[in-house]
Amino acid sequence: MRVFECWGLEIWHRVEFRSWKGGVSRPGPSKAPACAIPTALAEILSVKDISGRKLFYVHYIDFNKRLDEWVTHERLDLKKIQFPKKEAKTPTKNGLPGSRPGSPEREVKRKVEVVSPATPVPSETAPASVFPQNGSARRAVAAQPGRKRKSNCLGTDEDSQDSSDGIPSAPRMTGSLVSDRSHDDIVTRMKNIECIELGRHRLKPWYFSPYPQELTTLPVLYLCEFCLKYGRSLKCLQRHLTKCDLRHPPGNEIYRKGTISFFEIDGRKNKSYSQNLCLLAKCFLDHKTLYYDTDPFLFYVMTEYDCKGFHIVGYFSKEKESTEDYNVACILTLPPYQRRGYGKLLIEFSYELSKVEGKTGTPEKPLSDLGLLSYRSYWSQTILEILMGLKSESGERPQITINEISEITSIKKEDVISTLQYLNLINYYKGQYILTLSEDIVDGHERAMLKRLLRIDSKCLHFTPKDWSKRGKW
Repeated sequence: MRVFECWGLEIWHRVEFRSWKGGVSRPGPSKAPACAIPTALAEILSVKDISGRKLFYVHYIDFNKRLDEWVTHERLDLKKIQFPKKEAKTPTKNGLPGSRPGSPEREVKRKVEVVSPATPVPSETAPASVFPQNGSARRAVAAQPGRKRKSNCLGTDEDSQDSSDGIPSAPRMTGSLVSDRSHDDIVTRMKNIECIELGRHRLKPWYFSPYPQELTTLPVLYLCEFCLKYGRSLKCLQRHLTKCDLRHPPGNEIYRKGTISFFEIDGRKNKSYSQNLCLLAKCFLDHKTLYYDTDPFLFYVMTEYDCKGFHIVGYFSKEKESTEDYNVACILTLPPYQRRGYGKLLIEFSYELSKVEGKTGTPEKPLSDLGLLSYRSYWSQTILEILMGLKSESGERPQITINEISEITSIKKEDVISTLQYLNLINYYKGQYILTLSEDIVDGHERAMLKRLLRIDSKCLHFTPKDWSKRGKW
């Protein structure tokens, strides 16, 4: 069995439509026999009428929200409508009557059949011996990708310190971007932007993003690719470009090799750009919430250079001060640049910064399903690169500890252990832990590394970490 795949921060960036017999269409790139049209259970979230024709916004049960879409009446099988079962009221802790989250007080949504896609610990200091194993590799425990997240996508400033009128009472000095389900509602579960034009690319958003309400009815939302300001029309964008003197993200360029550059942007000093970046990123991130208070965060924007300027490829953000050793809060590769190795390059750069800071780091939890695959791939390749580079001394098997792997790679110890367990490399033999590398694992790793052409060169990094515990540096 081949254990390794060359994973990256690769996500489907469009829903394709293919015509079937009988005029029925379904999303998804896969083909299926025309005689058998598969159906899937879907939840109707909204209905709209366009020129006398009704369209239904549906969410496919057990599928990610990025596959949600507007469908016609012909796509619905109304003979199989299911209604949620009503639950009886239950007393609350103080004895007063209350209701469960699924009680009749909540809006009852119809579920119908819709033509849809097919269902896609050892010691940290004890050294472990590493030696090859003949034969094929054993099956590694596969990570279960999250299928559907009911995380909130906030349309206004949503912070625990905010006042009732939506105006923050005070800026946050630290904070997390993990979403909170308490504000989930129908509006934020639906995509509200039809299309975004960014430079030479047109992007189809996956999720809700709280752009101004008057812009959500436009067929295309136009963004300046350098300052990320949004406009209502192409004429507005052209007028803006005559005044915008930016040809790269604001902030300091801390890395350049070839055409790839990284810019460090302070969320306090460049608040407008940071907020616009968050709005754009929210179109493609569902598991993180959006804060307009960007002061506690640093943004690292990766760009690709040509004669017209530095074009944004992706970014990651991190807290200036993290009590839980997070070195990434949000991370995103824009859809036009996915499946090209840029996602793994962003992850590698985040750990390169951690090495300069002399810390171990980990991404903010929870990870999305695709984010977990990307990090699993990076951790696996990085750790195997260390293990395969070990040399035996005086004829004995090479030895290494979990702490040593963590110090070399800046990957947190818990992530090192979970990756070794995921690869099924850890075995207990004659009173000690050993790491067993099979020929299949070695071959798979070598093939994956041949495909990984983009790497971070630490010599091209010009970065000086700051002590953000001193408030004067904010």
